Amino acid sequence: MAARAIGSGTISFGLVAIPIKLFSTTDTTKAIHFNYLSTDGSRLKQQYIRASDGQIVEREGRVQGYEFAKGQYETFTPDEIKAMNVESTNAIEITEFIPLKEVERLYIEKVYFMGPDKGAARSYHLLKQALKASERAALAKYAARGKSYLVLVRPMGDGLVMEQLKHHDEMRSIDEVPLDVCELDDAELDLALKIIEQRVNDKFEPEKYQDEVRSRMLELIEQKIDGQEISVPPEEKAEAKIIDLMEALRASVGAKSSKSAAAGKRKPARAAAKNTDAGRSRPSGSKAKQSKT
Repeated sequence: MAARAIGSGTISFGLVAIPIKLFSTTDTTKAIHFNYLSTDGSRLKQQYIRASDGQIVEREGRVQGYEFAKGQYETFTPDEIKAMNVESTNAIEITEFIPLKEVERLYIEKVYFMGPDKGAARSYHLLKQALKASERAALAKYAARGKSYLVLVRPMGDGLVMEQLKHHDEMRSIDEVPLDVCELDDAELDLALKIIEQRVNDKFEPEKYQDEVRSRMLELIEQKIDGQEISVPPEEKAEAKIIDLMEALRASVGAKSSKSAAAGKRKPARAAAKNTDAGRSRPSGSKAKQSKT
């Protein structure tokens, strides 16, 4: 089934304008949602409660306020809030073309697929091909939903993606994190590199991994629907241990080596078993499945 657009926009640079459509990169139907119910099974709805007396405040009795000092607010009307927002032109205005490798992944907040709108296929693919050939990405300003975003347009496969970036003033620096810098031995580094070599993969293959928590939740939900009880396993507290770094590294290298050796030994055994089975003659007219005696 073809993806459904969740928005639209126009990429512009110089005198070039490319109408595009935006598509979500995630399948939200895979998420597990729980609703709040009362004990009689009725759905619950959220309400705003006045802190001073506990009374419910309906929509018409609410205003938005900005806390400029502890417990002090300046209130704003809907029109004043609207005046502060930028005009939602849905224009994706390219300001510069930068090397893709220069963009720190820390800045990426959301990602959208981009597809050409009607009549824009030629200019869309021309931009994609030019970005590929130049090994650059387009940095742009995007005005939508009353806000201004910094975005990166880059090629992906046969199309383009738009990455919504955080603004620089929203970011913290790693310099704020206490790192307790220390000296490392060459022997420690050598063992760490051996561990990396044992688990190296030259490809990113996310399909090899699944959301185990989600799978487990779905399994337990099905059990509950079928009338089975869900038992909570006793919580085990991990024992805090001070581990010698060199011993831990050596053990990690040894454990991987043992697994590889064991796997290598099992393969010929399986092959021999297949050959043995192949050599056996099956009685004429015998069934593939036999009942247990």
